Amino acid sequence: MIHAPPLPPADELARGVRSGHRATLARAITLIESRKPAHRAIAEQLLQEILPDTGKGARVGITGVPGVGKSTTIDALGTYLLEQGHRVAVLAVDPSSSRTGGSILGDKTRMARLSMDRRAFVRPSPAAGTLGGVAARTRETLLLCEAAGYDVVLVETVGVGQSETAVADMTDTFLVLMLPGAGDELQGIKKGIIEIADIVAINKADGANLPRAKAAAAEYRAALHVLGAREPHWSTPVLTYSGLTGAGIGELWAQVLLHGERGRAAGAFAAKRSAQQVKWMWTLFDDRLRDRIRGDASLRADVPAIERAVAEGTLAPTLGASKIAVRLGL
Repeated sequence: MIHAPPLPPADELARGVRSGHRATLARAITLIESRKPAHRAIAEQLLQEILPDTGKGARVGITGVPGVGKSTTIDALGTYLLEQGHRVAVLAVDPSSSRTGGSILGDKTRMARLSMDRRAFVRPSPAAGTLGGVAARTRETLLLCEAAGYDVVLVETVGVGQSETAVADMTDTFLVLMLPGAGDELQGIKKGIIEIADIVAINKADGANLPRAKAAAAEYRAALHVLGAREPHWSTPVLTYSGLTGAGIGELWAQVLLHGERGRAAGAFAAKRSAQQVKWMWTLFDDRLRDRIRGDASLRADVPAIERAVAEGTLAPTLGASKIAVRLGL
C-alpha cells in the first residue's frame, strides 16, 4: 500500500506559500479543502500564520447565467491584468453533482491564455452542492492566494440561481454578467442579484450583437435607476464589452478600480471586509455544528428517526430541530 507523505507543519507550509511556490500553494489549498480532523487542525494554524499577509489584493466576484461567457471574460480580463503588471489568481467553481460530488472541471480548458501563463494561478474546484455557487473553502483559498502574492483574485461562480449572492460576502466588487437579446431583458433583473451588483456588464457586444447589447444596457440602466442606488457613494454602472475580442475590458477594470477607490474614500471598504469576516466566522460555526452531528455516533443513530418523523408529518420540523439541539446540549 502506498501511503501519502506526512504533511509538513503549518509554519513550513506558510513559508512556501509566501514565497509564491505554486506546488506548495496547491497543496495548501488541498489541505484546507480536506474534511479530515487532523488536516483541519493544520489548516487552521496555516490560515492564522498567513493572515498578516492577506487583505492587500483586489477581490472580484463574477457571476452570470450559464452561457454568458464567464470563463471567456475571465480569460480576457486576466490576460489584460497580466499585461498591466498584476499577478492574477482565478478560483473557478465548477458545477458538480450533488449526488456524487463529481465535476467536469472544464473551466481551466476555457481559460487557455491564463492557464498557460506562469504569472496566473487557476484553481478549479467542485461546488458539490454548496449554497451560493462557491466551493466550501473558497474564502480560505482566496486568503492563501493573497498570501502567495496574487494581487487580484477573481472568483467565478456556477451561475445557477439567486443563491449566487453568497459570492458578494467574500469579494470587494460583485460583477454580474448579462447577455444581449435574450428575450425580455428586464426578466433578468432579479432583486437577489441585481440589487447587490456593483457592476453590470453586457457581454458579446460585438458584430451583429452590438446594437442589441447597447439596447439591453439602456434597459438595465433604466431599471437600476428605478431601483435606486444601494450605496450613497456608488451607483451601479452598466457597461458593454466583448470577452471574445477584448473590446471594453479596460473600461470594465477601470470601473472595478473606481468602485474600490470610492469605497475606501467613504469608509465603506474596510467596514465591508470586517462584516464579511464576522459573517464567515458564523458560517464556519454552522459547519462545525453539522460536523458534530455527523461525527457523533448517538446523534447519527437518532437523527434518521427524527427526519423520518418530520417527513411523515408526525413531528413538527420546529420540534425536530429542538430535539437535535437538546442532544447537542444547546
